Amino acid sequence: MSQSFTPQLKKILRAAGCSFVRHGKGDHEIWTNPATRKQFTVDGKILSRDTANAVLKEAGLPKGF
Repeated sequence: MSQSFTPQLKKILRAAGCSFVRHGKGDHEIWTNPATRKQFTVDGKILSRDTANAVLKEAGLPKGF
């Protein structure tokens, strides 16, 4: 079975100062990065390193996986 990268991703986001804003559709969540004033979507079950890194890029953060 594949392991989800979502818990690790959320730890990285919180450490960078990002915060949860609201729930989106399905198991998605909307987060924000106050430093860049960007909002981005975090899926509830990210199974790919590439997808996890894409979320970090969208948040304005360097790759973490």
